[in-house]
Amino acid sequence: MKMRNLAWPGLAALVLLSGCSTTANNQPAEGSTVDVTLLETTDIHQNVLSYDYYKLAANPSFGLERAATLIQQARAQYPNNLLLDDGDLIQGTALGDYQAAVNPVKCADTLAVHKVMNYLKYDAGTIGNHEFNYGLPFLSQVTNTDFRLNNISKPNGCGAPSYPLVLANVNNLADGKPIFQPYTMLKRTFSGVAPNGTVIQVPLSIGVIGFTPPTIMDWDKKNLQGQVITAGVKETAQTYIPQMRQQGADLVVALSHGGLDPSAYSPTMENGSWHLTKTGIDALLIGHSHDIFPNPGVASSQFNNMQGVDNTKGFVNGVPTVMGGNWGNRLGLIHLTLKFSGGKWVVQNDKTSVETRSIKNADGSYVAADAKVGQLVAAEHQGTINYVKTPIGSTDFRMNTYFALLGDVSAVQIVNMAQQDYVKKYIQTNLPQYASLPVLSVSAPFKAGRNGASDYTDVQKGAIAINNAADLYLYPNTVQAVKVTGADLKNWLEQSAGMFNVIDPTATATQDLLNSKYQVFNFDVMYGVQYQIDVTKPVNNRIVNLTYNGAPVDPAQQFVVATNNYRASGGGSFPGIDGTKTIIQAPDANRDVLIAYIKANGNLGFAQYGSTRPWSFVKVKTAAPLRFNSIANQLPLAQAAGIKGLSGGADKGDGTGDYQVDLSQ
Repeated sequence: MKMRNLAWPGLAALVLLSGCSTTANNQPAEGSTVDVTLLETTDIHQNVLSYDYYKLAANPSFGLERAATLIQQARAQYPNNLLLDDGDLIQGTALGDYQAAVNPVKCADTLAVHKVMNYLKYDAGTIGNHEFNYGLPFLSQVTNTDFRLNNISKPNGCGAPSYPLVLANVNNLADGKPIFQPYTMLKRTFSGVAPNGTVIQVPLSIGVIGFTPPTIMDWDKKNLQGQVITAGVKETAQTYIPQMRQQGADLVVALSHGGLDPSAYSPTMENGSWHLTKTGIDALLIGHSHDIFPNPGVASSQFNNMQGVDNTKGFVNGVPTVMGGNWGNRLGLIHLTLKFSGGKWVVQNDKTSVETRSIKNADGSYVAADAKVGQLVAAEHQGTINYVKTPIGSTDFRMNTYFALLGDVSAVQIVNMAQQDYVKKYIQTNLPQYASLPVLSVSAPFKAGRNGASDYTDVQKGAIAINNAADLYLYPNTVQAVKVTGADLKNWLEQSAGMFNVIDPTATATQDLLNSKYQVFNFDVMYGVQYQIDVTKPVNNRIVNLTYNGAPVDPAQQFVVATNNYRASGGGSFPGIDGTKTIIQAPDANRDVLIAYIKANGNLGFAQYGSTRPWSFVKVKTAAPLRFNSIANQLPLAQAAGIKGLSGGADKGDGTGDYQVDLSQ
């Protein structure tokens, strides 16, 4: 074999050692293969440590410090790897709030979570919707990225991730160009195998592109309006992926902070990842939905019968796809086999596999934490603990969400009262034209078991501190209010009633009361009216006896409803609540409003602040009791909250229990 046009002398030795496995133009021989494993974390939400700042207690069921152990294990198993993050990284716990608002991180310093990512040597990451919650100036600083906006100083050497951040579909409004680099080209050399079985060194150019939900323009309107503009994920991909191929990308990986929605494509859709699989990408890493994909063998998985989706093997329209849970509780892995065919590297789907790995072992224990992570963020961790211990009031009753989905409002009413009070005062001062309208309020039990036994709000009787307020109101939303009609109210509540399955009263087999596919943060409880939910009726025909001050609500009657920026702008796709009815866009965070309200009212008594139940189930006799899953062994707590017809609830081994519900009582 003649050696021609060798780029460097050492290549000749490499070719000889490889058994003449490259061609004259330095390409590998046809039929050569290389394995590449993509490792994914997503929706970390500042859960750096396995610690619950709201309960001031360690919790091993989540935490990047434990995912770090899975990462190290996977790297040892698969030397040809890339570690990628899919966004929603910097917000979500009191640690995030502490570093953004209470003791803002200085330019010279690095966010705690970024310190850990740098230690773990991530290869690339994208930006989630919650990255924008603290505003563009903060995001620009902590990522050391110049957004080219006149009102934001160009950061100069600020602490930031040491890996590239990519985001293709959020553009500077003035120049129309992405505020982050849309994609990056990672140059890596991996060990492969020539057709004759010898080991070869394979240089690959791996293009990584990122996307976030275009709906951030609604959710974070006050932070983004007039500064940036979003584009749909599909057309954005169709713009940049050909460029990536032209620049020599052997493999194109999309990081999409969005779930899977196979419905008709819209440039403004929240979960457009399904449509990205038809844009020429080779692999897809997704997030945002706090779910697991693939999730084989789970009957309740939303992906089981989804068009074009293989929930067993982890493919979407033929593209290997993974979503690795949230809060560091899982690691996503896509094991790709590439074959050099026709002068290019081609993914071999029949030899490619997808999986997620849990930090929870088969015996119920959890993988050990990486001790280095705790050392890296010790100061920030302690500062956050000191902050959240600050007292703001007291309560003579326990506020929890264990039975919020059965009507207990002990952890929801105080939020609604604070929002209602704020909006009433705002209208009196700024919008007297609405002073005659009734002011209602909605809030959801944000933590009601979505992520297992640890994911409930539980504020004990006694002193209330900032961590308790953050537990009662999880997200850094801002207060907004909408002007709606009685018909809008009913539609709003009909949407919320999707929390429950349609129950057949004659069925003799046990039925689940809760719809496991419905997000609990969309179960809005409307404070200021009374209503009932008939779970035997079909969806959108379940709200009955809707009254205000004891009188039926007139469909034409007008109300003001206090809510948050997510809901008022269309989050959750509630009928008619799409941003067009918003009359108040306050600068204050819902959580801060709650804290101020508790401070102003001091001791909270149950009769005034925790006993008003706006809704109940229509009584119905079922042939068999219904199943309701919640924290185990809490019947006395349910009974104290006035929940009737409940039994069971023994621990299933994971801290939760199945209760039996008799809706006839």
